[in-house]
Amino acid sequence: MDALLPHLAGVVVERVERTGSGVLVWAHVRAEEGVCPSCGRRSRRTHSRYDRALADCPVAGEQVVLRLRVRRFFCDGQDCRVGTFAEQVDGLTVKHARRTSLCRKALEQVGLALAGRAGSRLAARLGFAVGWNTLLRLVRALPDPEVGTVEVLGVDDFSIKRGRKYATLLIDAVSHRRVDVLPDRKAETLAEWLREHPGVQVVCRDGSAAYAEAIRQGAPTAVQASDRWHLWHGLAAAVEKCVVAHAACWNTTPRPAGSALAARTRERHAAVHSLLAQGVGLLECSRRLGWSLNTVKRYARADRVEELLRPPQYGACLVDAHRDLVRRRLAEKTPVTRILAAESTAATARSRPPGAWVGAVR
Repeated sequence: MDALLPHLAGVVVERVERTGSGVLVWAHVRAEEGVCPSCGRRSRRTHSRYDRALADCPVAGEQVVLRLRVRRFFCDGQDCRVGTFAEQVDGLTVKHARRTSLCRKALEQVGLALAGRAGSRLAARLGFAVGWNTLLRLVRALPDPEVGTVEVLGVDDFSIKRGRKYATLLIDAVSHRRVDVLPDRKAETLAEWLREHPGVQVVCRDGSAAYAEAIRQGAPTAVQASDRWHLWHGLAAAVEKCVVAHAACWNTTPRPAGSALAARTRERHAAVHSLLAQGVGLLECSRRLGWSLNTVKRYARADRVEELLRPPQYGACLVDAHRDLVRRRLAEKTPVTRILAAESTAATARSRPPGAWVGAVR
């Protein structure tokens, strides 16, 4: 018993029964007296006895249930508010628990590793009878780990409900350990957390102005830095914006001057800038023209209409390898259906192995 079941050292095993669902162990407490949980006094006066069923860790893949007979003692302390108390076994039982401490610790580790449904399936294979809700409840009951001192803090927001509710995730940028999760992404919340946890020397954040203000308030001596992803993302956005703004400089593709889209763009640009020259605000321009405010802002930002007449942007597609051929056929007035049929036949021929056409012709 001491070697195989050391957590049962505080009880006396009376008998072991094999049932249809597993193994049933009958035992009683080895100690002769109980300790009051309120005042700490020891007592030998027994009030009553009852059997307590505790789920234990499985043995050889079989579920184990411990039927433990415990006693209820009188407390003789004059100033103690507890009249009677039930005895507990250190390392085995706690108040109101239906599992042994060893079984609970094992299920907590399963829940931390696999969470609900997956953890429940693994626990069933190991011999534990537990549902996925119970695993999640055990994980939620665990105390939060100590934050300690974080010298390099990573701050970023994430979406709980996209477009409506956001939260802030704090990580240790050195160990990549999750430190805390804040309920929102307001500057006041992050600044208060930084005041409660001093010692932050470097904060890696995104381009949020709210986070920058929170760091200046909560950790004024900390160095603010951008992480690798946000640095490359901001650089790519700046380069794309610069390239689009100078699209007319490097674009050599002739654009038809009389297209309907170009004419409409010129008319809208002239209408917006005509109203702006008269001192009309952007919101009033939106009301007069019947357009959305963002559309009016887009035309107002462009000083010249050529900035809005951008060349068409094609994404990567299957036509890229045949784009010159298709354009040449279209210039020759070849119908589109014949172009697609010819390309489909050529692609099928390229995909067939040598000699396959012989059988097809026969």
